[in-house]
Amino acid sequence: MSKFLAIFALLLAAPTFAQEGHPLKGTWHGSYGSFGSNSKNRTDVTMVLDWDGKQISGLVNPGPDSVKMKQATLDPSQWAVHFEFDMKYKNGSMDHIVVDGKMDDVTLIRRSIIGTWKQGDVVSDFKMTRDI
Repeated sequence: MSKFLAIFALLLAAPTFAQEGHPLKGTWHGSYGSFGSNSKNRTDVTMVLDWDGKQISGLVNPGPDSVKMKQATLDPSQWAVHFEFDMKYKNGSMDHIVVDGKMDDVTLIRRSIIGTWKQGDVVSDFKMTRDI
């Protein structure tokens, strides 16, 4: 009887491992700025994204200075993503950030998003990868 229960438990667990959920859900890390040999031109960024079954929500740079996303969308027909949020700086100034990109390697667990980061009038390259 215990062999039957063990096999039954494994059969139930197998589909759980195969199901990953929404393609944006999870913790993502990357950077924005100008690409090139000088990494000082890049700024690190972390996003924690969630899917409640209806909409995408998220935090940018989680921690005491985290920022909630105002808008987060995914167009699965082209795997295009769009994020908007306001970032406040220690000096009190505020910037509206718009991130547009496209998901690459959607079938891989460590998929990436590559696109643009618009902060005020400055447009930079943007890339982030999903953590496992």
